[in-house]
Amino acid sequence: MKKILMLIISGFSLMLINGCGNQGQQKSDMNKEFSDFVTKYEAKVKPLIKEMCIAYFDAAISGKEEDYKKSADLEFKLSKIYADKNDFQLLKKIKESGEIKDSILNRELIKLYNAFLSQQIDTAKTKKMIDLQSKIAKDFNTFRAEVNGKQITDNDIEDILSKSTNNNELKAAWLATKKSGELVSQDVIKLVKLRNEVAKELGFKNFHEMSLILSDQKPEEIASLFDELDNLTRDAFAKCKEEMDNYFVKRYNVKKDELMPWHYQNRFFQEAPKIYNVDLDIYYKDKNVVDIMKKYYDGIGISIDDLLAKSDMYEKSGKNQHAFCIDIDNEGDVRVLCNVKPNSKWMNTVLHEFGHAAYDKYIDKSLPYTLREPAHTFTTEAIAMVFGRFSSNPQWIKDNVGISDNEKNKIADDCFNTLKLEQLTFSRWAQVMYRFEKSMYENPDQDLNKLWWDLVEKYQMLKRPTDRNAPDWASKIHLATSPCYYHNYLLGELLASQLYYTIIDKVIKSNDYKNQSFTNNKEIGKFLIEKVFAPGSKYYWNDMIEKATGEKLTAKYYAKQFVN
Repeated sequence: MKKILMLIISGFSLMLINGCGNQGQQKSDMNKEFSDFVTKYEAKVKPLIKEMCIAYFDAAISGKEEDYKKSADLEFKLSKIYADKNDFQLLKKIKESGEIKDSILNRELIKLYNAFLSQQIDTAKTKKMIDLQSKIAKDFNTFRAEVNGKQITDNDIEDILSKSTNNNELKAAWLATKKSGELVSQDVIKLVKLRNEVAKELGFKNFHEMSLILSDQKPEEIASLFDELDNLTRDAFAKCKEEMDNYFVKRYNVKKDELMPWHYQNRFFQEAPKIYNVDLDIYYKDKNVVDIMKKYYDGIGISIDDLLAKSDMYEKSGKNQHAFCIDIDNEGDVRVLCNVKPNSKWMNTVLHEFGHAAYDKYIDKSLPYTLREPAHTFTTEAIAMVFGRFSSNPQWIKDNVGISDNEKNKIADDCFNTLKLEQLTFSRWAQVMYRFEKSMYENPDQDLNKLWWDLVEKYQMLKRPTDRNAPDWASKIHLATSPCYYHNYLLGELLASQLYYTIIDKVIKSNDYKNQSFTNNKEIGKFLIEKVFAPGSKYYWNDMIEKATGEKLTAKYYAKQFVN
């Protein structure tokens, strides 16, 4: 998961607008005022951002309360810079003047304006939100599920859910993970209401609407896109779900109407269960997946040695059990946190996270500081997904892990069906997350437990446990720590397919869309660095996509790859 932090202030190379008379002088003065403003704040923000990101990374590794407190204190200190009302009024005056004509300067102005706008709230509320979110994160990251009186890790839970055929053991493990929701649910609701208060004070209906608008997304367009994707995937998923159910009836020796959420091999049914006759884990057993990943990226012209040197890749007591990438300083210090095991899941994860890291590393450092970030959060997700998908690609496994042509051909259909099932499964899960979060911010006082299972039944076609009334929704950490973000994962999947087809069509120049691994083709890295990474956020995200692929973002390639 890519880090989500406040957009950062930057400096820039001022380009004065020549003119004559008073009008020209006004333009020049406005540009100079903007330049002076940014220069002063950049001096404050850059070192603070770096210190804050390091503190966050250290806290995620140690799990110590004092480390989380340090991270939260620094975040609050940063937020106070953006909360200055006089500075915001100055930015508003500059923006409304329309005198910043240069496209790069205007991009900076808009990003800076949005960052300040989001913080024009009472500092006491800001501190309260930051402290509450930090507490929730700590409670999540240090939580360990307990099964039969024994504490076990998330990796242990996943092993049970994916491998066990004991119905009682599956149910116990699934229920144990939901205890984290009971631990934090009331704090999450408090945080949601605080965020809504902030959004309304700034003139928005709620925090969800504000988050989308301030990230260059129109809420009605996102809603329309999700409705379109629902229509696009519903029937295809229903067929896949029927196939899954038939498989699980035999696997667990139960009737179809007895299948429950714990039978689908994942805590949230966000990943595809293993129903096909291929065990991808066997290809990674006893393998160094980190080394495989490193060699692969090197082979396509993307060096990550410096990124690995500062990353933390394996399990530790108290450590965040998930995975993320964080850009420490917009200067090249990019780090990844993982909990690697030699299996297919973690092969996917390391490819995914270092896709994020590569994007951050290769952004043109001659760009102004604030533009040294991906064009949008979902564009970096797309890159991560392009590479993560390869972990289940038989051609990629042959080229990078070492299997025979016969073995590749033997597993080819099942591998593709696995990937297709993974995509359709995730697409439906993303529907739940997007719609739940949207509705939760619209009315946090409604019965959220019922809302959650209503959506799960409708979009994932799972049966809710009988007489269950618990905050299972709150056991998904993203709702608290990465608010109003999850829909970007699905947008990322759309772009991943669009980029995949573009590379095959324009770089590899092939009409074979299945048997591709991009292995040892440095033209792949060159294309991505030049067309996607280097521009950073110089362009609006859809403009960048059009420049790179020839089209604005479209769902047709996702459908071509996984539905049609």
